[in-house]
Amino acid sequence: MKRLEAHEVPLSKVFSSDYEFVIPDYQRPYTWGEEQAVQLLEDLYEVMAREPGDPYFLGSVVLVKQADSPLSQVIDGQQRLTTLTILLSVLRELTANSDDAGNLDKLIWEPGDTIQDLASRPRLRLRPRDEDFFRKHVQDRGGMEVLAAGSAPENDAQARIVGNVIALRKKLAERPAADRLALAKTIVQRTFLVVVSTSELTSAYRIFSVMNSRGVELSPADIFKSKVIGALPDSSKEKYAGKWEDLEADLDREGFSDLFSHIRMVYMKVRAREQLLLEFESHVLSGFLPGRAADFVDEVLEPYGRAYRDIITCDYQSVPDAGEINRWLRRLHRLDNFDWQAPALWALTHHQFDRDWLIEFLKRLERLGASMLVRRYNTHGRGQRIGQLLRELDAGRGLDSAALELTEDEQGDVIGRLRGEIYTQTAVRKFVLIRLNEVLSDPPVFEHPPKIITVEHVLPQNPRPESEWRQLFTSEQRVHWTHRLANLVLLSRTKNSEAQNYDFVVKKGRYFTSKSGVSNFALTTQVLATPEWTPESLKRRQDELVGLLARTWSLEDRVEVPSEPDELN
Repeated sequence: MKRLEAHEVPLSKVFSSDYEFVIPDYQRPYTWGEEQAVQLLEDLYEVMAREPGDPYFLGSVVLVKQADSPLSQVIDGQQRLTTLTILLSVLRELTANSDDAGNLDKLIWEPGDTIQDLASRPRLRLRPRDEDFFRKHVQDRGGMEVLAAGSAPENDAQARIVGNVIALRKKLAERPAADRLALAKTIVQRTFLVVVSTSELTSAYRIFSVMNSRGVELSPADIFKSKVIGALPDSSKEKYAGKWEDLEADLDREGFSDLFSHIRMVYMKVRAREQLLLEFESHVLSGFLPGRAADFVDEVLEPYGRAYRDIITCDYQSVPDAGEINRWLRRLHRLDNFDWQAPALWALTHHQFDRDWLIEFLKRLERLGASMLVRRYNTHGRGQRIGQLLRELDAGRGLDSAALELTEDEQGDVIGRLRGEIYTQTAVRKFVLIRLNEVLSDPPVFEHPPKIITVEHVLPQNPRPESEWRQLFTSEQRVHWTHRLANLVLLSRTKNSEAQNYDFVVKKGRYFTSKSGVSNFALTTQVLATPEWTPESLKRRQDELVGLLARTWSLEDRVEVPSEPDELN
């Protein structure tokens, strides 16, 4: 008979023979960092300063537990239980009084009792891949000395354990022994957890999902994992939990969470209207749960996850000579949004081994993304266009998808905006100039060593009254040319407000070159080779640069442009 119980339990009973906590292998790793661990310590010190007897509720844990056995599978609460064990272990190591240290040790270890047939064991066992490390370096007496000697963690969870041991030890060592003893008493006597236990795993996951959809700090990916792994037979849980966690480790937690948003877009083909938790479950998981949970991992999560790893690392390797595919991925990453990633994900999953198809698709996708960026499509507009593209891809349109193409009006709009005051659009100007610089470079340059890349004016925005600029340009000409493409260059350093106003020859020597006398950017090198900066030279340069971009993105310009850019000498 299924039985659900919920009780407020003091930590003196939580860490006792009543419970033997085990973190199943299919659970996520330990993720609390130093910030959360130190915050827990500070909260407990605050409780310690309150009126005696004032209780502190630390939150809840959800367990699968039979009423007649202490064995407790932790479905939710791993982070608190692990961090509390670290805290108790640090207190034990810092305690000089052997009786107090022994009492703390009983909270960490079940000492065993031959009369009651109780074996000696740790109160908490982490997942198998972290269990030995945690026991050896945290739960065993003297283990922290081994840790201090430089035992290397093997994964992120173990690294967080090490970091939290060091952080808590540092904080606690700063306090007098009397404060540490008072803290131990506060933890044992006044701190409570709400322990929710049920005898059935499916019931525990249902409780977990409800509790965590109402504010407990778990990512949607964690809740999806609980639903998928919870729906599997026990014999498959460990295998598929391993697959899930390997993929999460490859992408890191943030990237892994983003993956689910992109998969949602691939399936729904419209921008999010509700929370990811609701939409992913109703439009994606509903097709697999409960009976096809393994298929979700094998047919959706793994292939899309591998493709997403290739996308975010620009390291696609499924075919020989994949360099051109990765170059297009790097170009797409320069866009100021991630809407392109859902169709790219679809493409790398459905055409994984078709090199030529992928190159042509990503080329057209970059053209589409660039046009929407230049034309300042808003979030809604981008979502509609990408949704249309995904629908056409699913319908088998492939490279003939209408959503990939630009109408004559759209092409003309891009050209018109490129000819306009592009500097006034912050996101647009850097994207366009870096793309233009790549085209001008021989060979093309995709990565720029400088971390800081700025867009600068050649003709200053506010030239001094006595400067040469005011002789070369009328006020109307300055207003017309200052913010246009021809007058802009890339630099690899922050602005110098004084240097910006130098006359042209001085500015080239002092402001546009590096210490070695050259520029890191082909676009800027062109300017260095230009003897004078006048309205006539700007007109020539504007036509050449806009024409070059038009050819790069296959745009039909309504104004005739040179077939090849002239040298600027």
